[in-house]
Amino acid sequence: MSRFLPDETADHIGLIDLSSLYEKGIRGIIFDIDDTLESHRTPLPSERTAQFLKKAEETGFRICLISNGKEDRVLRFNESLRLPAISRAKKPRKKNLKKALFLLGTKPSETALVGDQIFTDVLGGNRMGFYTVLVNPIDPIENKFFYIKRFLERPIRKRIKE
Repeated sequence: MSRFLPDETADHIGLIDLSSLYEKGIRGIIFDIDDTLESHRTPLPSERTAQFLKKAEETGFRICLISNGKEDRVLRFNESLRLPAISRAKKPRKKNLKKALFLLGTKPSETALVGDQIFTDVLGGNRMGFYTVLVNPIDPIENKFFYIKRFLERPIRKRIKE
């Protein structure tokens, strides 16, 4: 069960204490895009998201974006941000999480993964030895497949809150 439990939770990315992460020795942050940074329906990052990512960089973090989504979605979203980014990541598999680590130039113990899904983001990050941060999904129900995943996450999220 511990593979599914994050190190930290936040309602949304704006409530992540960047200074605290830095004090813990985290130097690189991998951010999931869809429903973590923006709704999966939002093609471009909002000004608020762009400012948060800029603040993270100014704090001293190296940033990488990651998504299980299609390349065109990730390229368009990242156009103005110009960050290292990985599409079709197949999280929780390790291959592209290792690629993100390489792009960041950090060790697993110096890296955080921030995402909205337990079975992809938290599990993948924990398997890699990352510090994991689970945020609430911006747009919790996307299609039948996601509805089922969110339903299966409920008991774990309940345990996290206890």
